[in-house]
Amino acid sequence: MNIENIKTLGALKASGYKSKSVKDELRDNLIKKLKKNEVAFEGVHGYENTVIPELERAILSRHNINLLGLRGQAKTRLARLMVNLLDDYIPVVEGSEINDDPLQPISRFALELIEEKGDETPITWLPRSERFAEKLATPDVTVADLIGDVDPIKAAHLKLSYADDRVIHYGMIPRANRCIFVINEIPDLQARIQVALFNILQEGDIQIRGFKLRLPLDIQFVFTANPEDYTNRGSIVTPLKDRIGSQIITHYPVDIETAKKITQQEAKINPEQSALVEVPELAKDMLEQIVFEARDNEFIDSKSGVSARLGITALENLVSTAERRALISGDSKTIVRLSDFIGIIPAITGKVELVYEGEQEGASIVAFNLIGDAVQTLFPNFFPKIEKLQKENEESPYDDILSWFFNSDDNFELLDDLDEVAYQSTLDLITPLDDFINTHQPDLKENERYFVKEFVLWGLVQFNKISKYRYTEGIQFSDPYGSYIKGL
Repeated sequence: MNIENIKTLGALKASGYKSKSVKDELRDNLIKKLKKNEVAFEGVHGYENTVIPELERAILSRHNINLLGLRGQAKTRLARLMVNLLDDYIPVVEGSEINDDPLQPISRFALELIEEKGDETPITWLPRSERFAEKLATPDVTVADLIGDVDPIKAAHLKLSYADDRVIHYGMIPRANRCIFVINEIPDLQARIQVALFNILQEGDIQIRGFKLRLPLDIQFVFTANPEDYTNRGSIVTPLKDRIGSQIITHYPVDIETAKKITQQEAKINPEQSALVEVPELAKDMLEQIVFEARDNEFIDSKSGVSARLGITALENLVSTAERRALISGDSKTIVRLSDFIGIIPAITGKVELVYEGEQEGASIVAFNLIGDAVQTLFPNFFPKIEKLQKENEESPYDDILSWFFNSDDNFELLDDLDEVAYQSTLDLITPLDDFINTHQPDLKENERYFVKEFVLWGLVQFNKISKYRYTEGIQFSDPYGSYIKGL
């Protein structure tokens, strides 16, 4: 159908166009994708076997939907991607405030226009990109915002009585007729406002300042809610919840590989940064492990959740930390160091809610300790397990490294802003590290070697084999008992 030639109601009828509800559009287009084995929700990872099948079943059932989950679980993204399941264009009565269907008009404006002009009624075509409306629920949202109110200026201009329904100024919901309408954080909406949604969802009646209008609005509602809000700030009132067809529970990624996909997809790293800074695969794993550690940390409020945005902003900060270091030292190319992870602490502290004990500990200290926790969790995946208790005279793969620290005259310092040559030569001072890595990670890429050397040092710290002290310019590593014994 060539929509460029269809500009009147008569031409629309002649084309054989048939009206379809927004829920039927979504259903029919989803069916086409499922038959072709096409992905309906592109760019959403980790939900392939959980959330997306439930969402597709809800669409096939023509349900209004509530997405329930903690922050940073792609609830709004899923709602926005539903737009891709709408038809490319739909016809609208020209000048209609509520996107009237020319074949099934519902507003007084459209009914009178069609009665006056008949088949010559002008129509326009609305693209699917303009068929999405979104409102963040806040306590100050009013019925007038969502549904509408009497407009005294319109009444005066048209010289109409307040008893005439033409003085009504429609709110966001009527204006989203034949569209997808999303209300984010629905529990934050006052109960009396939620009550105003009852009839719209079920019967299509709306009431504005005493006017009772029968407007069978055609809307796909999608609500989002955070379980924490049910107790902290409000709840979805039961009658409204009863009118929502499907409630779908979202979740965080269950493994590091999925989390890495999301982070790589969403992080804003420009080509200039990518050319200057290389990020080792182990660094990417560590970054996601930090997020996983945060979700289980005793000092962080798990009910509040740890958003996937933490991994995204942390990667951006990590690359920027390495970039800044390279710009200052004059290096034309650099690779992320483990010491660069200090730069992600602001990304962590801004994304987590601490419990009382965490506040006492201090946000920066909690964030810094998460880096060590991630190292401790990943370490056994790459190197031999470090036993807490070791039998006397029993050899350990780490003996040579520990002996180096024990016999070292000075504490080993690794400064944050060393250039590449100085950084590598400093780590090369710990000669047993090379043999250790060659033995246990023989296939390691050469450009990742120094990151792994640092990783070994941090791992030994986490298992209490050597000690670490963080100061302004860098990190100091030392044998925890050597200096004391040598002093004796």
